[in-house]
Amino acid sequence: MRDEYGARAAEVIRQGLGRRGLIRATAAMGVAGALGAHAAPAYAARGEGGRPATLQPDSGRPRGAYLPSTEETVRWGTLPNRDADPVLTVPSGGVVTMDTVSHEGILEDQGRDPVAYFGDHGVAPEDVLADAKAIAASNIPHDFDADGPHVVTGPVAVRGARPGDVLKIEVLDLRMRVPYGVISNRHGKGALPGEYPESIVDDPATAPYLNAFDNISVFTPVTRGSGGWFGELPAGRGSVRFRLAPFMGLMGVAVDTDETVNSVPPTVAGGNLDINELGVGSVLYLPVQRPGALFYAGDPHFVQGDGEVALTALEGSLRATFRLSVVRPGGAAPEVAFEYPFAETDDYWIPIGLSDPDGPVGGQGRSLDDAMKTAVRNALAFLHEELGMAKAVAYAYLSAATDFEVSQVVDRTTGIHALIRKADFNR
Repeated sequence: MRDEYGARAAEVIRQGLGRRGLIRATAAMGVAGALGAHAAPAYAARGEGGRPATLQPDSGRPRGAYLPSTEETVRWGTLPNRDADPVLTVPSGGVVTMDTVSHEGILEDQGRDPVAYFGDHGVAPEDVLADAKAIAASNIPHDFDADGPHVVTGPVAVRGARPGDVLKIEVLDLRMRVPYGVISNRHGKGALPGEYPESIVDDPATAPYLNAFDNISVFTPVTRGSGGWFGELPAGRGSVRFRLAPFMGLMGVAVDTDETVNSVPPTVAGGNLDINELGVGSVLYLPVQRPGALFYAGDPHFVQGDGEVALTALEGSLRATFRLSVVRPGGAAPEVAFEYPFAETDDYWIPIGLSDPDGPVGGQGRSLDDAMKTAVRNALAFLHEELGMAKAVAYAYLSAATDFEVSQVVDRTTGIHALIRKADFNR
């Protein structure tokens, strides 16, 4: 089946099929359907609908060092390892702005042609990102079956960072680069592999969303509403609108291995954590594995529900600004962060648990039970070591007052994180 998908991907790219072409091809194979009342909300024409402007590379006034996503500064589906060379170097405390690119709309099952794919949804060519076009048309190695989907920008070396330190990543700004996003569900992935999308590919209401290989992608326009930006999806004869909350799904440091590192499963070095609290104003602490830390980012999200059950969030390209600082042992970072990812916002401390923190070495258990136990242990360690709580009291407090949320269940390694309210400790 993998070889068949790979061959079909090559044929899709060769023919340059757009979304409507793919639907027609799928219909010819017996999966025809009518658009009818289930068609997606219309994409607003240029200057209409209160949609955000397109933020192309090298436009605007990026803060700090600027890192565009080019063929020389990205990798596709893999993460930096010990052999990676930095594409930029900044001092500790330095600010870097990255133009990150969403993989949705450029992948092989979507034709690897973002102008055609998004054009079939009413997006003008000038509202398709130039860097997305260039990456899709490039010779950057990407195996649709074996590699992760993510376009990963970096790595950025931070002067003075060395193994045993913590890299403190402050998320200073996140700006939408396009007024649309995509949510996808692919075979063998998501919370219900083997059930979705298999059980609905013959449903006529599914036909508008089918890509190559009978995968599903739902184009989602973005418009301004009361109090912010919203995505909109069809709901029967009406629509449903939901508020956006952008964050970077993928932030990490290089893993100390010479093996190829897939971009999908998160590890103790960070990566595809998919924690939706990591928006503007949040801080992520990661244990440094290699000299320079070699920070990278990708998988930009406009919004994600806890669990990310279909497979992807509402994926859309973001311009992300970070401050990168080195923290030495004993410095101003939680003790647990020297061994394991840890995050915080203005409202919460966020201990993190992963089912398989070392990645796919020796196979993966994917157990939410394992992720939960690790999150609880890290929360206990934080409350005891940083806030001086007796372990018996800390355990009681977590049970009475702390929510543990499922970050995601779709990235091979599953994740759970705790939300410890800072306001509870003001006394």
